[in-house]
Amino acid sequence: MKYLFFFIGLTMMSLQAQEVPKVVSGTLERLADFPSQYVTARHVDVWLPEGYTEAKKYSVLYMHDGQMLYDPNTTWNKQAWEVDNVLSELALTGKIQDCIVVGVWNGGETRHADYFPQKPFEQLTALQQDSLYQVNRPNGNSVFQKHLVQSDKYLKFLVKELKPYIDRHYAVYTDASHTFIAGSSMGGLISMYALCEYPKVFGGAACLSTHWPGVFSMENNPIPAQFIAYLQKHLPKTNSRKIYFDFGTATLDALYEPVQKQVDAVMRAKGWNESHWITRKFEGEDHSELAWQKRLAIPVQFLLGR
Repeated sequence: MKYLFFFIGLTMMSLQAQEVPKVVSGTLERLADFPSQYVTARHVDVWLPEGYTEAKKYSVLYMHDGQMLYDPNTTWNKQAWEVDNVLSELALTGKIQDCIVVGVWNGGETRHADYFPQKPFEQLTALQQDSLYQVNRPNGNSVFQKHLVQSDKYLKFLVKELKPYIDRHYAVYTDASHTFIAGSSMGGLISMYALCEYPKVFGGAACLSTHWPGVFSMENNPIPAQFIAYLQKHLPKTNSRKIYFDFGTATLDALYEPVQKQVDAVMRAKGWNESHWITRKFEGEDHSELAWQKRLAIPVQFLLGR
């Protein structure tokens, strides 16, 4: 099945696509092997829109799985979000604020450990945690690849190391109302977690095809219940931030709707309205960069709309 190969490929990203992606609009600057005291060093690809100038300020969209964002010729599966195309079109038609995109590469074999929300994981029993660390991918490889969940450290890398660098070296607004975060699958989970953990840093999160199961099966899976419990306690103040969820109905996305409905119930119970929260269902869409590319304009305009 297609989604099995998607996750297999994610573990190979650090070994491929080392060349700087080509963009059709704007320019791309690579911060190679960006160092961190919290996580493994990784590339950061910063997209600057056409006409970028130090004479004005820009909003910032931080995106996970940075090696999959721009150029399909440099990705493991020859698919990409084509962020430069989507955002350029939105900017050209005046639908979004001026912004730059900070594409943060995943750590390859540390991806699952970096992106899995840590506080919900730590609410699992020791036996449940140990069991999850033993789970394999459909190809037989370990999900966590012997790495312990460390998403709190990953968020510290973003907030305490990368963001200050971006704030110093680019013409950007630094406040939460101009700072956003986005990702898909496990990247959707960590975007949700970032907004909840750092609501004073991020003004909104786009969580596409959010990987609520955490692993690859819903059978006897304790993880979604912990995510629901976490959101009940840790969502930002009602309607103080923007949050976007979506899911398709094919391949891996077919697992998501039941849990997303529970998440939506939490949002409604807390009084979130459609100006600050939306959930979208995309019938027939699968778990792939092509699917996310087709609908990226929706969450971007929701977060960054004028």
